[in-house]
Amino acid sequence: MSELRRQLMEGRVDLERVGAVTKAEGKLPPFVVVDPAGAQIEPVTRYLRDLALSDMSPLTSRSYGYDLLRWFRVLWTLEVDWQCATGSEVDVLVGWMKTARNPQRRRTRRTGTTPGTVNLLTGKPALAEGYAPSTINHCLTAVYGFYAYHGHFGRGPVTNPVPSSRARRLALAHRSPIEAKQQFERARLRQRVADMTPRAIPDVMWDELLAAMTCDRDRALLLCYVSSGARASELLGVVIGDVDWAGARFYVVSKGSWLRQPVPVSPEAIRYLTRYLDAYGLPGPDEPLWRTRRGESRPVSYWAMRRVLQRANEKLNTNWSLHDLRHTAATRMAGDPEMTLREVQAVLRHANIETTGRYLTARVEDMFDKLQEHYNRPRPQRTYSAGYAEADVKAVFGG
Repeated sequence: MSELRRQLMEGRVDLERVGAVTKAEGKLPPFVVVDPAGAQIEPVTRYLRDLALSDMSPLTSRSYGYDLLRWFRVLWTLEVDWQCATGSEVDVLVGWMKTARNPQRRRTRRTGTTPGTVNLLTGKPALAEGYAPSTINHCLTAVYGFYAYHGHFGRGPVTNPVPSSRARRLALAHRSPIEAKQQFERARLRQRVADMTPRAIPDVMWDELLAAMTCDRDRALLLCYVSSGARASELLGVVIGDVDWAGARFYVVSKGSWLRQPVPVSPEAIRYLTRYLDAYGLPGPDEPLWRTRRGESRPVSYWAMRRVLQRANEKLNTNWSLHDLRHTAATRMAGDPEMTLREVQAVLRHANIETTGRYLTARVEDMFDKLQEHYNRPRPQRTYSAGYAEADVKAVFGG
C-alpha cells in the first residue's frame, strides 16, 4: 500500500475540497456534480438523471450527489480513473470516513455542544466529530448503485468495486411483510448501526420547551408538530388552502408517496395559529402558511425553524431536534390506550406497522416514580416454616 493511501485511511491527509454539487439548469436531473474546473461529471449526471426518471425525490438526488462527489475526490487524490476503480479505493474511502472529521460537525460558537457528549437533561448524545456509521453505509450504497447502473450498460469496471451481500439482497427482494426479518452477516466494509429506540420529549420538558418559544407563530408550529406527527419539511410546506379549519387538520405532501394527505392538529394548535394569523395577516392563496416575522416576508425554511429550536435549546441547556417532535407525537399516540396501533400508523403514515411498533416501548423517564418506589421498598426478609431451625436450614442448603 502506498504511503498516500495509508495516510488517507488513517485520516492524516484530508481530501481536497474540490468540485461541488450544484443545481442543474433543467429538471432531469435536479442536481449535478461538477469537477474542479466546473464541468459536469458526465457519468454522475447520467446516473442522477436515471434516479430522477425512476421517481426519486430531488433531495435523494442531492444526497447521492454529495456521496459521489466524496468518492470522486478520493479518485482524484489517488489519480485513479472511475472506470478503473477497485475495492482498494473503496477501502480508502471507508477508512478516510472512519477517521476524518466531518466538516458538518464543526462548532463555530463557543457555547456549542461538545461532539460526542451526552446531554444530562435529555439523555441524547451529541453527534460525534466523524462520520456516522449510517452515513458511511449510505455512501457505499450510492457508489454501489452508481457502478451497478453503468455496469448494466457495459461501462466501468467488470466487477462492482463495492462489496455486497448477495444472500441478503436475494432474501430482502422476496421477503413477505408478515415474515420475521432474517439475520445476515453484513457485507464487507458495511458498518454496524445500532437500533436506537426513538426518544420523545417528556411532558415536563415539553412544557418548558413550549414556554421557551417567543411568539405565537413558533408556539403554533411546535403544537402542530407534536399533535400531527408531521415531518419538519412537510409542515413547513403547507399553504393557507391546505388548512381545514372545521375539520382541524392540515393537508401535507407526504415524504414517501408524494401524495397530499390529511394530518390532524389539536384545538390548542389551531388557537395559536389563529392568533398568529390575526397578528400578521393571511398569506396569499399559494403562499406558505408560515412566514418570517422580520424583514421581507419569506417562507420559513427548515434551517430557520431549526435555528428557532436551537435558541430554545441554548436557553434550556437541552439538545432537542425537530424530528424529536414527531417521535413525541408517535409515543403519545402509541401510549394512549384508546388508540389502536393501526390508527397510529394511519396518522403517522407509516408504510410498515413494524415502524409504528417501535414506539410501544417503556421509557426510563416515564417510570421514574415507579423506580423510586422500587429502590425504597424494603428488602423481603427470609422466614422459615414452623418446626425448622434456621441453623439446620443453613447446614442443608447453605447460608
